[in-house]
Amino acid sequence: MFKRVLPIPVALICALSSLPAIAQDHAQPATINISASGAATAAPDMATVTSGVVTQGETARQALSANNEAMSALIAVLEDAGIENRHIQTSGFSVQPNYVHSDKRDQNGYVLPPKINGYRVTNMVTVSVYDLDNLGIVLDKSVSVGANSINGVTFAVSDPGKLLDQARKEAMKEAIKNASIYADAANVELSRIINISENTGYSPPQFKNMARMEMMSADVVPMQAGEIDYSITVNVTWEISQ
Repeated sequence: MFKRVLPIPVALICALSSLPAIAQDHAQPATINISASGAATAAPDMATVTSGVVTQGETARQALSANNEAMSALIAVLEDAGIENRHIQTSGFSVQPNYVHSDKRDQNGYVLPPKINGYRVTNMVTVSVYDLDNLGIVLDKSVSVGANSINGVTFAVSDPGKLLDQARKEAMKEAIKNASIYADAANVELSRIINISENTGYSPPQFKNMARMEMMSADVVPMQAGEIDYSITVNVTWEISQ
């Protein structure tokens, strides 16, 4: 028995024959990607200081008592200097034994283990100072009442949002300018933007205020705030056409 084969409609044949053309219409467009940077500079308006007290004692209790007394004096000095309590934060505390090592050996020839010879207590606080003219005085008074460990001073801008927005605008202007140059050189035209992304960056302070040290008293710790650069790198992708 023979099966009847129905003829394929002409309209279906025409539709199938047009598929390659449809695939070509959905091909990825030609693009150009440009990266550019922008920066904004400002003088810092705050500083962060990590300082504290390290004390020694024959017992852990003696070392801790001496440390508590010195830290109480340090915090009182900071508050007297106008530092709000919420801007003083404990950032490190430890009680550790001091070991004494010996070259002596036991009857089997092994080196004797170290012995504890007193204890060391460390208590550190991180302080945010918003009056930079008062920073040197704060450091000087801190040392005067017993702060014998200062790990560093970091300058910053308390609200960098506007600086970052300015850097974004500068970066975008630079990206558009560079993209136009490349497009003109390649004899193509920029079309719509299909992607924008960014990377943020931070540059350490650039110390430029050298005259400030000469104006300070010899009894005050000389400090230089310098300037801080906030930078943005933007990546922009355009469609291009011939």
